[in-house]
Amino acid sequence: MNIYGSDTSLLDWTGDTVAIGLFENEINLIGELDQLNNKTKGTLQELIDETKFEGKVGRIIFTRLGGSASIRKILLVGLGKSEEFTLNSLRLSIASVARFSKKEHIQTLCLQFPIFNNNPSLTAEVITEGLLLSLHQDNRFKSNSDDKLVELKTIDILGIGEQKDAISRAQIICSGVIMARELVNAPANYINPITFTEVAKKLANEYDLEIEILEQDECAKLGMGAFLGVAQASDLPPKFIHLTYKSKDIAKRKIAIIGKSLTFDSGGLNLKGSSSGIEVMKMDMGGGAATLGVAKAIAQLKPNIEVHFICAVTENMISGCAIHPGDVLTASNGKTIEVNNTDAEGRLTLADALVFAEKLEVDSILDIATLTGACIVALGDNISGLWSTDNNLINEIKIASEKSGEQFWQMPMEDKYFEGLKSSIADMKNTGPRAGGSITAALFLKQFVEKTPWLHLDIAGTAWIDKENGVNNAGATGVPVRTIVNWLTD
Repeated sequence: MNIYGSDTSLLDWTGDTVAIGLFENEINLIGELDQLNNKTKGTLQELIDETKFEGKVGRIIFTRLGGSASIRKILLVGLGKSEEFTLNSLRLSIASVARFSKKEHIQTLCLQFPIFNNNPSLTAEVITEGLLLSLHQDNRFKSNSDDKLVELKTIDILGIGEQKDAISRAQIICSGVIMARELVNAPANYINPITFTEVAKKLANEYDLEIEILEQDECAKLGMGAFLGVAQASDLPPKFIHLTYKSKDIAKRKIAIIGKSLTFDSGGLNLKGSSSGIEVMKMDMGGGAATLGVAKAIAQLKPNIEVHFICAVTENMISGCAIHPGDVLTASNGKTIEVNNTDAEGRLTLADALVFAEKLEVDSILDIATLTGACIVALGDNISGLWSTDNNLINEIKIASEKSGEQFWQMPMEDKYFEGLKSSIADMKNTGPRAGGSITAALFLKQFVEKTPWLHLDIAGTAWIDKENGVNNAGATGVPVRTIVNWLTD
C-alpha cells in the first residue's frame, strides 16, 4: 500500500473513492465542496439531505457515481464537534474509512480531512498510523483464511504537501507496533524463550544493534534468584536478553526499557483456571513484545540517544522442579522474597531485570508489564496504569501519549500499602492483600530500583482485546509501542 501527501485539488483527483471529513453541524458546501457538488450535478447535497447527515462522530455515508465520472464513490465521514476534535479522533475516523474501503474493495482512495492544529506533518503521521494499524491482520496461523486481502493500493492525503518524512516515520513506528502484535498473537508453541530470543537476534543483525544473551548459568552467577525461581519448572531454558541501540553521536540521554517476557503463564502451582484466561496467557509477554517493537522502530529512526532493551524471558510452568508457595527466593540485589503466590511471577522476573538495568547507570528506567488483574479492575481494558518515582517522567509519558492516543492513568505510590507485603520470614512477600493489588505490585518493583528515576506501566488490560465493536476479533494491540517511541524521539 502506497501512501502519499499531495496538494492536488479535490476537483482534479481521479480514482475510486473520495473520503471527506466533516465536523458536526458544520456541513457547509463551500469552496471546493461546492464545486464538487456542482461537478456531480448536486449529488453531494442530495446525499446529505437524504441521509440527514449532521457530521456526528463515527457516522459514514456514501454514494456511487455512475457514467463517466472521474471518481466512483463519495464518502462523507462525521468527525463530531470541532472543539472536541483530537489526534485520536482523527486516527479513529481514518481507521473507519480504511475498514470501509476494504469492505468495498476500493483500490485508490483520496482523503480530504481537516489539518490538525495547522500541522500538516503531524496530520500526515496520524492518518498513516490510522490506515496501517486498522488494516493489519494476522492470518499466519490460518490455512485458508476467509478474510479478503487488503486491496487498498494507493492513498492520497490532500492538502498537506508531500510529507515524505512524516509518512515514513509513521510507517516505521507501525512496523514496531505490528511486530509487537504478531509476537503476542503467536501461540506459545511458536514463541517460547528460545524463539523469542531468535527474534531479538534477528533484530540485532538486521538493524546493527548490540546484543547480549545471558544463559541460565550466567544469570545464576549474577544472583538472579527471583528470575530463575520462576524459570525452574520449564523444560525450556530461560534467556536474559540485553539489546542496545547507540547513536553515532554523543547520546543526549541514556534509557533502559524492560519488558515482562513470560511467553506462557500457567500460574505455576497456583494454577490458573479457565475463568482466569489461561488459554490466552501467551500474551503475558506483551511487555517484552512491546520492548522489541520499540527497539525495531528506534533502530530505524536513529534518534540521538542510547537505549538498553531488556527482557528476562521464561515460561511459568508446573513440574517437580516448580517453586512452591512459601518458598523464599533471593534477588540479585540480595533482597529475599517469600513466594506466597506462584502466579505473581512477572514481578519476580522484573525484579532482577530492574537491578541489572540500574547497574548500567542509565538516566531513567521504564518497565512495561501485563502485571496485574487488579489494574484491569481499576482501569478497564482501554487505560493502562502508570506509576513512577519521578514527576518529570510522568509528564513526559503523558505528553507522548497525547500524540499516540494510547491512554494512561497515573496511580498512587502509597508507601504505607507496602505493609501488606511484609513477610515474617523474608524481606517481603511477592503479593499483598487483594485490595490495591496493582499498587502493591508497583511498590514491590520499587524495592529493586535504588536511585534511578523509574516508571512502571501496567498494560494487563490494554495489551489484548477480546472483542472490537461487538464483533469477535481477539488479538494484540501493540500497546504502548507508539507512546514509548514518541517519548524517545520527540
